[in-house]
Amino acid sequence: MPHEEPLPFWLVNVPHDQWPAECPEFLKDISEKDEQIIGTPDSQYTLLHWDEVRELVRIDRVDKFRRKPSELRRYRQFTHRLVKEHGSIMNFMLNVRLQWQDMKPTGAPFQDESDIKILYNDWPYGIDPEIVHLVVWTKFELEDDPHTGLCTAESKEEIEAYVQRTFGPRVKEYCWFKNWKSLKSVHAVEHFHVMLYRPDKEFLADLTGGDVPMTERVGSA
Repeated sequence: MPHEEPLPFWLVNVPHDQWPAECPEFLKDISEKDEQIIGTPDSQYTLLHWDEVRELVRIDRVDKFRRKPSELRRYRQFTHRLVKEHGSIMNFMLNVRLQWQDMKPTGAPFQDESDIKILYNDWPYGIDPEIVHLVVWTKFELEDDPHTGLCTAESKEEIEAYVQRTFGPRVKEYCWFKNWKSLKSVHAVEHFHVMLYRPDKEFLADLTGGDVPMTERVGSA
């Protein structure tokens, strides 16, 4: 039998009748890592389950989180369009998602609710659908160690206390993490991530103000 050449990464997970003639602009000049992920068939991707998610957070290997290949493709298309329409991802976050007029905090960290907004992660990782991925955005800085890029002991303690009082009373299983500086997709607005296992839907609606992640609002690439 003749040897079949592998598909270019930009054609994987795309129906044959929708194949572009050449690599789309939004997939040009992406990292080798993203090329490898996008070039993997969804059928070969395994969703992470709750125990795996908790363990990656516990050992601080959040770099191991990956989006499902077809979702990463959609994410790349979406952010490419955002930059053209809004000038930058930060402008979109501030003006559309957060709707903050300024970034000046009104109080000390976690003291004023107006300095905090909880939204869904617009493009969550490839995880069990029973895990809800939220992002806590803050107007105040959460200090990182300049040498390691990780939370300082003090900022970690502040986040932990906030997460416990905000999520602890209503969710049995949860964990949080703050991305290493090198992994952040939005650098200019402080944020950290919270994963909830099987949370109450009414609680989520109250917490996020009825938010809907962008992945559910936009069409496929």
